[in-house]
Amino acid sequence: MRRLLGGVLLTMCFGAACGADTPSALAARQEQAKKQQAELRSGISALQKEIDSQEVSRRDAASDLKESESAISSINLRLAELARQKKLADDDLAKLSGQIAGQEKLLKRRQADLADQLRAQYASGLSPWAALLSGDDPQAIGRDLSYFGYISQAQAKAVGALRTAIQDLAALQDKSEARKKELAEVESETVGQKKKLEEQKHEREKVLARIQEQLERQRAQADTLERNDRRLGRLIMGLDAEIARLAEEARKAEEKRKAEEARRAEEARKAAEEKRRELERQRKAAQEAERAARAAQAQAAQREQDQEQAREARVQVERARAQARAAEQAEREQNRASAEAQRKPPAPASQPQAAPGLEPEGGFTGLHKGLKPPVAGEIQGKFGAQRPDGGVWRGIVLRANEGTQVRVVAPGRVVYANWLKGFGNIIIVDHGNKYLSVYAYNQSLLKKVGDVLHGGDILATVGATGGQVEPGLYFEIRHNGLPVNPLLWLTH
Repeated sequence: MRRLLGGVLLTMCFGAACGADTPSALAARQEQAKKQQAELRSGISALQKEIDSQEVSRRDAASDLKESESAISSINLRLAELARQKKLADDDLAKLSGQIAGQEKLLKRRQADLADQLRAQYASGLSPWAALLSGDDPQAIGRDLSYFGYISQAQAKAVGALRTAIQDLAALQDKSEARKKELAEVESETVGQKKKLEEQKHEREKVLARIQEQLERQRAQADTLERNDRRLGRLIMGLDAEIARLAEEARKAEEKRKAEEARRAEEARKAAEEKRRELERQRKAAQEAERAARAAQAQAAQREQDQEQAREARVQVERARAQARAAEQAEREQNRASAEAQRKPPAPASQPQAAPGLEPEGGFTGLHKGLKPPVAGEIQGKFGAQRPDGGVWRGIVLRANEGTQVRVVAPGRVVYANWLKGFGNIIIVDHGNKYLSVYAYNQSLLKKVGDVLHGGDILATVGATGGQVEPGLYFEIRHNGLPVNPLLWLTH
């Protein structure tokens, strides 16, 4: 390919150096240039096939990367759920520990009360034998003994119930500890899976970056070949024009030579005619010859006048045709401009309807200016400006570290949460009154379609999915399906 480029440049430089060549030399140069152009176009075709093959590889790598990113997002969602369950288990354990401590404290108090009661009964001499020997009223003694017996039985039952409650709480605590251990094991296994997926994702990102770099080199080489092809085409056109000019000059020179020969022949003929007329005059026929000559001259003049009129008619016909072609071209341009002015932009594709959920009374009320940015970071890309990769910016990119929490800018409902080509893991929130907010390039999506969000709720984490090189959040605001400038709605 480099040898081909060198040959093309050599041909072009040679063409620029030679100013006035003979037609045969120009024809040879033209033939050489056409041969070089054919080789160049063959090289372009082969390179384009390589680019097409690399495009297929890039699409395959992007598809593999999509699978990895989606799997990582699912695992992150699972880890978030496990963390929530662990927190609930910790809360239950803390609550059970508090209840056990309270019951043990109450048990000690009841045991102390029972001991105090027994000691008091013993100290006061209220035993069956002491009562019989005291000589007091037997009925009163019986009532006192029954009363103290009831109290002792009630205290003993309370102590037994407390012991049973403590045993039940301890059993629940053991179950909670086992559940917590099980959750920890599942979390450890899930973290291991995530680590493997992260490694797989990094490898696929490297493959995609390598393919992309090779594609860019090939595209740059193809652009260079295309430019060389255009330059070579201009050279060939110049050679064609030069050959045509020289051919026209040769034709005119030939016509001039023939005209000169005709003029000389005409002069010789006239001389001969004059000599003949002289002979005729000598033969006393000069008047007849003179009349014949005048008649011949009149006919020649008439023929010349007829030819001039025919040429003028052809010029007028060509001028009329040119004016008609110009009018037709102007009419076509006007029709094309009118058709483009009347053509409406296609309506944006609608997302699937969100599942019903809990909404505030009266529904969502849309967006209001002064919103807090979804993530703190440097703003890149100006809304409406040209993007380096083509198209215009319909939103902004907020640069932030990977894993940074992304918060929703206002209350709303999740209507889309999935992987989308060019945007990676993307989530879209409906805020009511035909307002939508869009969050893309996410590492993980922490909310599902149908989830109702409050302003500031965490819905994703910052990433570089969708084939991005650096981590960041792509953010859009749309109203009635059309993008609006997010910087007019966010606080700076």
